[in-house]
Amino acid sequence: MFCLGIARHGLYGIYLEPIDNEVTSLKSPNTIFSSQPTTIFTVMSALATEHQAINLGQGFPDGEGPEDLRAAAARYTLQGPNQYPPMGGMPALRQAWAEHEKRFYDLDVAWQTETLVTSGGTEALTAAFMGLINPGDEAVLIEPVYDSYRPVIEAMGGVCKTVRLHPPLWSLDEGELRAAFSKKTKLIAVNSPMNPIGKVFTREELALIAALCVAYDCYAVCDEVYEHLVFSGVQHIPLITFPGMEERTVKIGSAGKSFSLTGWKVGYITAAAELLAAVAKVHQFLTFTTPPNLQLAVADGLRKDDAYYEELASDLEARRDQLTGGLAAIGFDVLPCDGTYFLTADIAAFARAGESDLDFCKRITRDAGVAAIPLSPFYGDPDTAPHNFIRFCFCKEEGVLAEAVERLKAYTKG
Repeated sequence: MFCLGIARHGLYGIYLEPIDNEVTSLKSPNTIFSSQPTTIFTVMSALATEHQAINLGQGFPDGEGPEDLRAAAARYTLQGPNQYPPMGGMPALRQAWAEHEKRFYDLDVAWQTETLVTSGGTEALTAAFMGLINPGDEAVLIEPVYDSYRPVIEAMGGVCKTVRLHPPLWSLDEGELRAAFSKKTKLIAVNSPMNPIGKVFTREELALIAALCVAYDCYAVCDEVYEHLVFSGVQHIPLITFPGMEERTVKIGSAGKSFSLTGWKVGYITAAAELLAAVAKVHQFLTFTTPPNLQLAVADGLRKDDAYYEELASDLEARRDQLTGGLAAIGFDVLPCDGTYFLTADIAAFARAGESDLDFCKRITRDAGVAAIPLSPFYGDPDTAPHNFIRFCFCKEEGVLAEAVERLKAYTKG
């Protein structure tokens, strides 16, 4: 181990002569990231594996995704290219993404300057936060908030200002949102459809957010990876489509969610050229690019007909209804879920005195054989976070969900 010392020349070259006899310790790593706990998804998935529990915690489908896209990826691997693709992404995928934006949202997007391919939605979010935040800038976060947002913003020297949604309808209070904005506000992060609670922001809520962004001249980083996983009677409306938002919005999508291929880690961004350039400067130093075979296969996927997207949403809606009905029959209070892979349940009827949501999830994983995710880790202040909600993932096979319900039923009635 090296210690503090003075360089000397010896027979075998330069060596360090200690200044004193004290052994110095290594300097600490980045305090923001090193102080983060292991993500709750990893913790609960490991516990599920240990106890051979049905994992309704981590959000990935049981299936392997569309066979035609997997075959296309294999074909593109064999025929190439297999060397570095362009930093901004394969032109075929960027063109397909621009067509997607026009097809679904009537957005006119210049694919050469207003699209960017990333290695998943998380990388897109990281590049956006790093590209926009300077030390001292404030970022508005809406809780419960996906757990990657805060540490990246804080590592860049940003200050997080939080606004909480109010259960059971997860309503957004206008006064509280307005109070979070100031002249220091650089951006707001908007996740709709929203992980972990399945909320889809209404037109009225989005209009308020847009008006505040314009009034305070700030950006919006929009995590819309679940944009095609929206259920009956609800519409996903991108914030970028509101007046004054086209030049200040980073819109993020994900092939992993739209095509049930979460392991591929292919994401994409739409943003105005000047804004996207700042994000791309970060992207070039994070992953630089994404496997070309996967990009080309995703380009094929984005051009699938409407029936594919409709079936994707309707199938997930059926799974939502199945799990909702099963949990409600047991006695859980299930909150509304308008999109994503996830629904929220109140555990008040089953939690023991003083038992937290985390402890409850560990108990049912160990004793009932069903894993879920506590909601409190999605809040910045654990002391004031609610501890009576847990998140179940329903993007699983019908039989898996049925077995999970039966296990919970037997456990709660036993």
